[in-house]
Amino acid sequence: MAGVATASDAPVRLGLRENWRQFGLLVLVNAFVGGMVGLERTVVPLIGSEEFRLASTTVVASFIASFGLSKAFTNLVSGQMADRWGRKRVLVLGWLIGLPVPFLIIWAPSWGWIVGANVLLGVSQGLAWSMTVIMKIDLVGPKSRGLAVGLNEFAGYLTVGLTAFLTGWIASETGALRPEPFYLGIGYAVLGLGLSVLLVRDTSEHVRQEAGRHPQVEAVGFREVFVRTSFRDRNLFAACQAGLVNNLNDGMSWAIFPIFFAAHGLGVEPIGVLKAAYPAVWGVMQTITGPLSDRLGRKGLIIWGMWLQAAALMMVAALDGFGWWLAASLLLGLGTAMVYPTLLAAISDVAHPTWRARSLSVYRFWRDLGYAVGALLAGFIGDAFGLAWAIAGVGLLTFLSGAVVALAMREAGHHPGERARLG
Repeated sequence: MAGVATASDAPVRLGLRENWRQFGLLVLVNAFVGGMVGLERTVVPLIGSEEFRLASTTVVASFIASFGLSKAFTNLVSGQMADRWGRKRVLVLGWLIGLPVPFLIIWAPSWGWIVGANVLLGVSQGLAWSMTVIMKIDLVGPKSRGLAVGLNEFAGYLTVGLTAFLTGWIASETGALRPEPFYLGIGYAVLGLGLSVLLVRDTSEHVRQEAGRHPQVEAVGFREVFVRTSFRDRNLFAACQAGLVNNLNDGMSWAIFPIFFAAHGLGVEPIGVLKAAYPAVWGVMQTITGPLSDRLGRKGLIIWGMWLQAAALMMVAALDGFGWWLAASLLLGLGTAMVYPTLLAAISDVAHPTWRARSLSVYRFWRDLGYAVGALLAGFIGDAFGLAWAIAGVGLLTFLSGAVVALAMREAGHHPGERARLG
């Protein structure tokens, strides 16, 4: 396999400076991966409520549930696939599966097509986004994991926010929810696939280089990695439940916020601004919070990030007006930025390089299962009690998740070799 240079040309070295060209390329690729999700943040819920006349919030949220479930289960196997086939092949496969998504949404004659397109999008994201995270961690080594995942998530979620704004603006300018906003997705998919095929190099040699610096461990099966990551290790358990709840509130906001804001009289363009502000702040601030977690530790950022998200959701539910909702969206983005890269780095602190990809895939399974849980839970509560109660209820769950981290997590240090033995 090739790293920055092939094994026969030059020794493989770990570090951001040593691998900056490939690292930067992967940042760009993940920006296009994020853009594919951003296509749906503003416009697709409105397609459900306005074009297909779906009265049930739960039914509207079904497209996010299909996305979350398919992405979660794809995450679960993506680490296994990466270890067996190589990171690059899995990344390219993710783009091939995602390529039809914008076309399906443009041509969809019924809501079932939208749901089906989101199954493909979830599989694509589970493969492509997982690989960009794992490959960056492979490249930089143990000293800069927070920085690596911060830059990765920055690129992805900044483009989520930018695309959410652009799709809302395009829909407002053209007076139509389809097809023009989704032309962006065609461009993202073609560029992302082309760069992945032609320029991205596999990082398997970097994994072997790092593994050689740590104590040898016995071969670990997937079942053992799943159990340890999900339940047995208190740090990994705390991170998994926090990841699930973080994406639970993101899934809720994806499904509920556009309908909630529209019900209060906002048009597509201001809804696009609100939907863009949250992931844009989330994306940009991860360039600070990721490396900050390398210096200050993971636990405090995760706890306070979850609690800040909870406060922001309560603001949306309790207050009325664009200004208040914009402030809450900014706070929600900041809280998520404190949590998102830090959780990925916390998993990598504990997992040995030889099973890190699988541990990350298990974490991402639980995390992205939150999309489905959040969308459906918010839909049920919204249909029964109203959208404000759905938002507030998810805010309470987010606060409780932060409390679980406070009680269960310990600072693990940044050297997985110290915790390599599976007990």
